[in-house]
Amino acid sequence: MGGMPTASQLPPGRSKSTPVSAGRAAVSEADAIGASRGFPLRPLQVTWEMTRPGGGKAATARPAKSASREANHFSTAEAFHLIEDVAAMHVPLLALTGGDPLTRPDLFPIIEFASGHSVRTALTLLPTPNLEPGIIAELKACGLMRVGFWLHGSTPALHDSYWGISGLHRRTLDAIGTCHEVQLPVQVNTIVSRRNVQDLDSMIELLTRLDVVLWNVVFFVPTSRDEAGTMLSADEHEDAFARLYQASRHVHFQIKTTEGQHYQRYLLQQRVRESRGRLTEAEAITCAPKGLSDGKGLVFINYRGEASPSRFLPLSGGDVTRQSLADVYCESPLFVSLRDSSRLKGKCGRCPARNVCGGSRARAYVMTGDLFASDPCCAFEP
Repeated sequence: MGGMPTASQLPPGRSKSTPVSAGRAAVSEADAIGASRGFPLRPLQVTWEMTRPGGGKAATARPAKSASREANHFSTAEAFHLIEDVAAMHVPLLALTGGDPLTRPDLFPIIEFASGHSVRTALTLLPTPNLEPGIIAELKACGLMRVGFWLHGSTPALHDSYWGISGLHRRTLDAIGTCHEVQLPVQVNTIVSRRNVQDLDSMIELLTRLDVVLWNVVFFVPTSRDEAGTMLSADEHEDAFARLYQASRHVHFQIKTTEGQHYQRYLLQQRVRESRGRLTEAEAITCAPKGLSDGKGLVFINYRGEASPSRFLPLSGGDVTRQSLADVYCESPLFVSLRDSSRLKGKCGRCPARNVCGGSRARAYVMTGDLFASDPCCAFEP
């Protein structure tokens, strides 16, 4: 299978007919090893890109009724194998995404299959013409736990300009309203960069009115150094962290960060500061749970089946259509190396919070070419 470069030689794969019981055995052994090392060797979230990602303009076009193998690459049988692996590993959340998952004719059977295997499933959608009246109610009836939408600004000018589609902001708000009508919880995802960072406070006000349950703040990771000017600086990240932290103290929805691992370090610093001397930084770090990061609790599977530590890190640890998810996550050299914080370099390697944070490996890789270099957008000096 073509696609992303492989970090190193992968372990032998399984055939597509390999029973999932082999994956369960691997998970049981991995859980025992993980318990002894203090790190549970299972993902806490698996994100699967169900369909090929498309540009903004593609969101206005209605695709053909039949989705081809070339477009999806991931068959229904392979999807069911993946769900069985997710269930065997007791992964808390399977997040479905892609250009437009509604183009898959097997979307509803996939969600039903996941629900039947007690896999909690979330789905991120764009308000394309495929999102017809009644679809959201059908998704809930299939067992969908939560639906997500992208909102990159509190105003139509900010959001619609991101996609290059007029009216998308309004259609997104209407779709969120439909979710509330059928009592399906809503998550909003926002990519934060220099183009919209000043809109954070307005976004918080909007999300409060929209009554969302989760706000996923995705800190921009460039695809190349040429896009570095769009990325927040280290100081701008700190300012954004401060605003998110203040909001988290009074809003009713959860705020999580993606590719903003150093927000966990910021939270520890605030905890120490607010303890007024009753808690030292060392004590706060010792008591803090190990953070989720690229390859540490997170797996991204693209539409071809390649498993990466992050959707923003273009390295593959294996192919889940040929190997079990447990084999890739627990044994692939790429994932194993990312769980070893002693490999971190520069100030990330010296940082006392490296096991809580660890920095964005995706951002370090894009900006330096070194997977273990320091995150260039962290202001903290250990």
